[in-house]
Amino acid sequence: MTQYPSRTQQADSAYGIGLTARDAMHAPGPQVDDHMTVDVALSVLIGARVPHLLLQDEDGRCAGLVTRTQLAAHRGGSWYCDRTRLRDIPLDRGPFTSSRAVLSEAEAAMRVRALHVSPVIDEHGYALGILALTP
Repeated sequence: MTQYPSRTQQADSAYGIGLTARDAMHAPGPQVDDHMTVDVALSVLIGARVPHLLLQDEDGRCAGLVTRTQLAAHRGGSWYCDRTRLRDIPLDRGPFTSSRAVLSEAEAAMRVRALHVSPVIDEHGYALGILALTP
């Protein structure tokens, strides 16, 4: 994982409590509505200088994660239209990592699904952060 646990968290792990996805997550970064167009989302990514955006549905719950590479690839396709919305393009829409998930299990699940980053959500589906694997 890209973030190292504090000494307190390491001590907890030694006593059998264990680390969770919440313990290792990073700040979520920019979150945008999934009805945003691909062009605007790409501009937001470039302007914010971030590698990904979290998508929210109409209720504010996590609806997915999109990267600059995904947006650029979609934008370059012959099917592209300047009115294409983020909700209309193929991207990972879950399941996402629960904040209560045991860290080792969350990491294993990400590797099985070939994900480098995964949104960490609370019990109601709202994004709390991002869990990232190191190469």
